[in-house]
Amino acid sequence: MSVKLNIVLTAAVVGCALSVVNARYQSRHLLIELERLNQHSRQLEIDWAQLQLDQSTLGKNERIEQIARSSLNMSPLTPARTQYLTEGAK
Repeated sequence: MSVKLNIVLTAAVVGCALSVVNARYQSRHLLIELERLNQHSRQLEIDWAQLQLDQSTLGKNERIEQIARSSLNMSPLTPARTQYLTEGAK
């Protein structure tokens, strides 16, 4: 009876040891995945901050005016160049 009990207990200990090894492996695997996702999150935050900076820079009125004057050959509107349309006029 003692031999059978020793075999059963040995099998239980081996099973527990394999379970611990598997749990540690999965834990390490999940930790690596978490670190990878955290790094990706930090990169996305950096990209978001850069996009906000670009948006604020590109949306400034001075920059828009400069592009309109240089690229589109536009000039500021003056009262002398303003044409008023009235209803019924030809």
